[in-house]
Amino acid sequence: MDLLEFKIIDFDTFTFSVYQIIIIVAVYFLARLVLWTTKKFIHQEGLTQKVGEGRQHALFQIVKYIIIVIAVVLILESMGVKVTILLAGSAALLVGLGFGLQQIFNDFISGIILLFEGTIKVGEVVEVEGIVGRVIRIGLRTSELETRDNIMMLIPNSKFTSEKVINWSHNQQFTRFRVRVGVAYGSDTKLVRSVLMECAEEHNFVAKKPQPRVRFIDFGDSSLDFDLLFFSDNMFRIESVKSDIRFMIDQKFRANNIQIPFPQRDLHIISDQVEPIIDKEEKPVFGKIPDEGDKKKK
Repeated sequence: MDLLEFKIIDFDTFTFSVYQIIIIVAVYFLARLVLWTTKKFIHQEGLTQKVGEGRQHALFQIVKYIIIVIAVVLILESMGVKVTILLAGSAALLVGLGFGLQQIFNDFISGIILLFEGTIKVGEVVEVEGIVGRVIRIGLRTSELETRDNIMMLIPNSKFTSEKVINWSHNQQFTRFRVRVGVAYGSDTKLVRSVLMECAEEHNFVAKKPQPRVRFIDFGDSSLDFDLLFFSDNMFRIESVKSDIRFMIDQKFRANNIQIPFPQRDLHIISDQVEPIIDKEEKPVFGKIPDEGDKKKK
């Protein structure tokens, strides 16, 4: 008992003994054990099939932060620090910091909202501010996205709650996309439709049902404009799918002698014919009326 009560640090208002060290170590390892057990329970295969991987991650993050907060409070209490008094005394300081750290607090609150609501989950494909990426991790302040270029980006959580966000994974199994192309005037529109349909049907990532469609959009300034509409479930790499289809369109257009026109403009120049103005004593002057100075010189 004397060893446990041995004071390593002894001040007038603060003491730190061996017993307190044991309590801190015990709380730390107990928190680690509870986190490990919780993670094993939440990430079991049966639960994964029921709630999904994204909700599993969100649930574990919430439990983890709660356990960490409880562990920190217990450690502070074991060290003789009264948490309630500490919070009351730092209230004025927190108000002052709140103005300077307003955005950070906003990100933290947004992270809690994302974890509880589950509107965005790990593994889903989202688009925010024109950036398309797969959610790798959702933290309290920031979330990690992997873009189509395999670049890892840290996005503040407030972007997901205050900006317009497209969650491609919330759509149905297939999403509709389009490839627009123009052909020269005089082209066989039925042949164009047939070729575009072939390009879509031959691609592996284009869904068979719903079937692709070709839409005659408009009579453009220099071309007949068509849209190739198709469905795909490969939202994350859809730009590569579109690129493949464009290559196929170009190849089949060349084989069928279908031309993609350049932008053209017809320019008509109208020249005004200038009538000659003839003075009795002067030679004809084209486009000029003699003034009084010229007459006096004569």
